[in-house]
Amino acid sequence: MSNLQLRVISAVVLAIVTLGLTWLGGLPFRMLCAAMTILIFYEWTRMSRPVAATGLGLLPEALLLVFVGALVAGLPASWLLLLVMVVVTVVVASMHQTSMHQTGQWDASGLAYAAISGLSLALLRDGDHSGLVAILFLFAVVWATDIAAYFVGRAVGGPKLAPSISPGKTQSGALGGAVGGVVAGLLLAAAAGAGNLAVLGVVALVLSLVSQAGDLFESWVKRRHNRKDSGTLIPGHGGVMDRVDGLVAAAFALYVIGWISATADHPAQGLFPA
Repeated sequence: MSNLQLRVISAVVLAIVTLGLTWLGGLPFRMLCAAMTILIFYEWTRMSRPVAATGLGLLPEALLLVFVGALVAGLPASWLLLLVMVVVTVVVASMHQTSMHQTGQWDASGLAYAAISGLSLALLRDGDHSGLVAILFLFAVVWATDIAAYFVGRAVGGPKLAPSISPGKTQSGALGGAVGGVVAGLLLAAAAGAGNLAVLGVVALVLSLVSQAGDLFESWVKRRHNRKDSGTLIPGHGGVMDRVDGLVAAAFALYVIGWISATADHPAQGLFPA
């Protein structure tokens, strides 16, 4: 089986599972977010740690499990956000008690990255119709951005976007991805019956740009640690981080936008009122 076939099959399987759990919402979706949080941190530490464990022992992993338990339990946003700050602070404080300062810094940043990723997605989805539309809107923008950027970049070519970080990405691809993301987001919003299409068009553009920035950030992390892929879990794609780097960045951006327009516990209702 060719690498292209593996990529297509794994992408279809992932999309079916993800969309199914998104439709269900509630506990099933929170468990998906929890699994993603664990896998992101696992891949982050496998890239950033020189050995399997650090001078901090398994403290970061233990703290991550505490956060994941709170996420699955459905604690309010205020408690989850406070918990993220606490666990990251504990890792940073513990880091100064060891000689593993550089590795500890990566552990702390990875813990924050993984936790915020899972938290943003879980709170966006919530358990209502607004949350379902918000997540589908997010998926539409990010997935369309990836697809459009790939094909436009290959067809048009031109100057590189960030050659020192990701040599394959072009400025034309970034522009094409932004246009594709906005179009897909507006189509999804219109199909869902949203009335504030002008605002959502701007939001879609922001999410598309943030998604591409998130992709570049993960590429920088991999290059910093001399890695081609974040892992090998997904056949033909690499690791989980390789697949969700843009998604989690855009999810955090959409969560913040929703929080500003509504509440921290029900951010989707500010953009997609029931």
